[in-house]
Formats: sequence, structure tokens, C-alpha cells
Amino acid sequence: MDSPRTRQNYSNRLSSNSRVDVASPPDMSHIPPEHLKYRSPLVSRYASPEMAFNFSEMKKFSTWRKLWTWLAKAERHLGLEITEEQISQMEQNINNIDFERAAQEEKRVRHDVMAHVLTFGACCPSAAPIIHLGATSAYVGDNTDLIVMKDGLDILLPKLARCIQRLSVFAEEFKSQPCLSYTHLQPAQLTTVGKRACVWVQDLLMDVRNFETTRNNIKFRGVKGTTGTQASFLALFDENDEKVEILDKLVTEAAGFKKNFLVCGQTYSRKVDVDCLSTLASMGASVHKICTDIRLLASFKEVEEPFEKEQTASGTVSYKRNPMKSERCCALARHLMCLVQDPLMTASVQWMERTLDDSANRRVCLAEAFLTADIVLSTLHNISDGLVVYPKVIERRISQELPFMATDAIVKAMVKAGGNKQECHEKIRSISHESGIEVKQHGGENDFLERVRKSPYFHPIHNDLEDIFDPKHFIGRAPNQVSRFLEEEVKPSIVMYANIMDDIAELDL
Repeated sequence: MDSPRTRQNYSNRLSSNSRVDVASPPDMSHIPPEHLKYRSPLVSRYASPEMAFNFSEMKKFSTWRKLWTWLAKAERHLGLEITEEQISQMEQNINNIDFERAAQEEKRVRHDVMAHVLTFGACCPSAAPIIHLGATSAYVGDNTDLIVMKDGLDILLPKLARCIQRLSVFAEEFKSQPCLSYTHLQPAQLTTVGKRACVWVQDLLMDVRNFETTRNNIKFRGVKGTTGTQASFLALFDENDEKVEILDKLVTEAAGFKKNFLVCGQTYSRKVDVDCLSTLASMGASVHKICTDIRLLASFKEVEEPFEKEQTASGTVSYKRNPMKSERCCALARHLMCLVQDPLMTASVQWMERTLDDSANRRVCLAEAFLTADIVLSTLHNISDGLVVYPKVIERRISQELPFMATDAIVKAMVKAGGNKQECHEKIRSISHESGIEVKQHGGENDFLERVRKSPYFHPIHNDLEDIFDPKHFIGRAPNQVSRFLEEEVKPSIVMYANIMDDIAELDL
């Protein structure tokens, strides 16, 4: 055993060799600044430009300015002393944001909303006295979050519809292609490649309905004041209750919402965040299941995701065609499914009218959920737009399993030809057992059919065996189910997105 002195010497050497000299960091002046700090891969590597912008500072703070402008216009309309010049200055400076000044103001006043009130006022000085009149920070903060989430769902819905449309085209093309189906990941009765794709699509249709319902149910926080009582606005309008209601309605309509919350605390109920992220998480589960199936089918060499022209495998196994996009979908979908825990816990611990422990958490989880959902759907669309099917491989794998599945059909054919059901059943059991030994113990091919052909007992149906073993007799109504499902359920659900179906998800990864 090492002595304390030996261990100490080793510790000193390790410390000496691994210590970073913080006082004299290496010269990194030649490295671009963006490479010297962490950047979320959701933005730098994955997200689409439109979703990245939706959660950008420009979108956030320009929306704050729009909200202040809508409020001022509504207050002027209802009789407050606000001039047209003040409104005009505000409208002209919506996007004229001095981010550096805003950062300096926030360091000084330690409040992000007031920092931007001051920054906005600096570029429209005549309007400075009436910006944010009667409002609290949640007026811009919460209403902007609601706008951004609604816009985020509007970005995601067409992408989800495109995935459904591409998979539906795939399902129609292969609706009659028999393939093995699986229960417990063990071969079961046959289905078709198209029917399996319809099972995927059915989950995504549920996600479309969930997305649309969630989007349409988002209410605007509106003009509610510090704790939701509208007391500050009631004071502005000399206790005129009707004008405060009209003010709330005017701003709500200006923001593009049909309804607002009639009651709230300082913030809108954080269960709205739960609803939105639950919807995204549910979609993540759908995509994870689809891409897991594709990964398994790729392992069977039955179906593959599109493989880029110059895409390579890693290391010394250059022959491999790894399902990288499906794996990426699964990885990101897991993250998406986990994120719903944040708003669930936040909603549960909002004391009374509001506590601020929601703010930092929501800055992260809301953006990450939408950004993650965005790349998951873009990647799934890319996959579904180029799925490759290998019918010969599928047929070979069917031939290994179908003989055992066809035993009941053989018994029925023999009985129809005058045979005894119990005697035939015993013959089938014996041959199946022998073929099973050949496959499992000797590693041979499934020779069940050949054994039946060679058996004199089955001579009455020898000429019928090819038809009996035709896979099309084992797929049931799958082709008809596919056709009816696509016509009656899929088309009506995505018809409103028809004008964007030709868009292709280009992945720059």
C-alpha cells in the first residue's frame, strides 16, 4: 500500500502537470470571437433560420416595442393625452434597437424591461413619457412569450404536415408490398410496408390535431397590470371600467389574438407553457418511435433512410450505411420529451400571483423545446422524402418465416382435399419441429416447404403450394386500409397546408 508521502508526491506531480495558468492564458487573438464562447448547437448546428429568428433578441425586443406601440395607440383612442407624433415616432423605431445601449442600461438599472424602455425612449424622445404607460414588466414579457409560442407553432405545423404528406406518398406506393410484422420484435403475421407507414402517419395526425388545438387555445395575457387586477389602468381612465375592458380588447386584437385571459395573476398561467411543451413532447415521442422503427428496418436491410452521395461511415467500416438522421431524431426527441418537466415544475411552484423563479428556467426551456422540435421535424421530413425499400431482401426474410405462418392454411387445404384435420396437424407439427432444428441448431435455411413437397402425405395439395404460400394471402385488408386511411383521414387533415408541400427540408449539418 502507498504511504501518505507517496500519495502526496503523486498528487503534487498530477497537479503540476495538469494545472492551467489562469494568469497567462494562451494567445487566442487570431481566433474569431464566436469560437471562444459556448453556442447552443440547437442554433449553431441545427435550427432553421425562421425558428432561430423566432427566439432571437431582435424578435423579442421588437415585439416589446410593438406591444408598447399598440398600448399607446389604444390609450390614445380611448382619450388619454397621447399625440399622433408620439405614436409615429414609436412606429418608426420598432426595429431601430441599440442593443449595446440596452445592455449598458440593464447593468445600471438591473432590470431588462426598464433598460429597453429607456433605450426605446432615447430614439423616440417625444414618446418617452408615455412608453409603458400603466403597464408592468409582464405586459411585454408574457405577451411576447405568447406571441412567440403561437408563431413557433405556425412554423412547426407546415413542417409536420410535410412529413405526413411524404410518408403518405410512401405508404401509397408500398401499400401492397408484403413484409414481416413484429410483436415483441419477433416475426408475427405479415403486414405491408405501406400499412406500417400509415401507423406512423396516424400518430403524426394526432400531433397535427394537438398542435392546432394548442395554437388556437393560446390566449393573450393582455393589459392586466401588476397583479392582474388592472388597477393601474383603471386609475388612468378615472375609474372607467368599460374603457379598461375596451383597452384590453384593442391590444389583444392588435396582437392577432381572438381571446385574452379574463383573470390572471401577474403572469398568465404557466400551465400554458405546460400545454405547449406537452404537445411538442408528444410529437417527439411519435418521431422517436418512427425513427426507431427505421433504425431496426435498416438493421434488417429492408428499408434505409436516404444516404447522401458523399456520406461515409466512420473508422474502418466504410461499407456501413448508418441511419444517422434517424439516430439524430431519436437523440433530439429524447431531449424534447424531457423538457416538459420544466414547465410542469414551474407551474406547480408559482406562489400566489407570481414568483420570479420561473423566469430563468423559461428563458431556456421554451426556446429549446421549439428549436428542438423544429430540427426534429426538418430531419424527419428529409428522411421521409427519400426512404429506400429493398423488396428482394424483404421477400427473402418472408421466405424464412412464412412457412411456419402458413401451417394453418396448409391444414385447411388438406381438409378441403379430404384429409383429417388432427392427422394433418400432427404431420405439420413434426415437419415444423424438424425445420426448426435445421434453422436454429444447424444454421441452415428454413426447409419446411421442401419437406412438405417431399412428403407423400401432402400429395393432394402439392400443385397448390405455390398459391398457398403467396404472401399476398397473408396481408389481410392492409392495402384497402391504407387507401381508405389516406383518403378519409390524411387528406382532410393536411389540405390547408397544400401550398407548401413542394418545399424540401435541406439539412446543412
